[in-house]
Amino acid sequence: MLVKTKAIVLSALRYQEKSLIVKCFTESEGLKSYYVRDAFTSKKSSQKTVYFRPLTILEIEASHKNKGSLEYFREVKLAHPYYSISTDITKTTIAIFISEILHHCIKEEEKNQSLYSFLETALLWLDGHDDVANFHLILLMEVTKFLGFYPDSSDNEYSFFEMTEGIYVPYASVSCLSAEESDLLKRLMTLKFDSGIKAFHVSERQQLLKILLDYYSFHLDGFRRPKSLDVLKEVFS
Repeated sequence: MLVKTKAIVLSALRYQEKSLIVKCFTESEGLKSYYVRDAFTSKKSSQKTVYFRPLTILEIEASHKNKGSLEYFREVKLAHPYYSISTDITKTTIAIFISEILHHCIKEEEKNQSLYSFLETALLWLDGHDDVANFHLILLMEVTKFLGFYPDSSDNEYSFFEMTEGIYVPYASVSCLSAEESDLLKRLMTLKFDSGIKAFHVSERQQLLKILLDYYSFHLDGFRRPKSLDVLKEVFS
């Protein structure tokens, strides 16, 4: 089946010497993996490795057999060329970190238009703005809406956030955040991408990042902490 769709690159793994296996989250088909033969030769100009950097947004034409095996690109081009993500070290680090997160938490091999639209809009915002210190935190929080474990804030007058149920409770238990951490999470839930960069101190961002990764670990089987985590912390220290 020939498919034309937009796709966000989640990962690109070098295979043997000249080829790539590229995992994409596509707009029309959900999660797909593609085999790119001879990606590191100049002959395949339509499949340059620059197209497969983390979170690049592509327009692709591909042959889909839908048999659980690797698919093949027939044509690849940039849907939205980035102006700053590929050149700004902070944004590049954020992109690598987010791509690792998405690589491990998106499992759907079916269409999810709302998640795709959210991610594309978020990435274009990142590319076009300078105050991005809270971006990865807000995105991680918002993605939980699509994965099914967004925190229930209906009882957020309570002081403690219970991690396994994703709710606020009046009394602390072993699976609860501290009152201070619970309050930080409440504040994060009110933010949008264009909220002020001064919403949190550096130490508070580090706390929130740990909280969010722990929260993902509670709710996603096999979730792995990104290898780029230490680099991200260094960038925002």
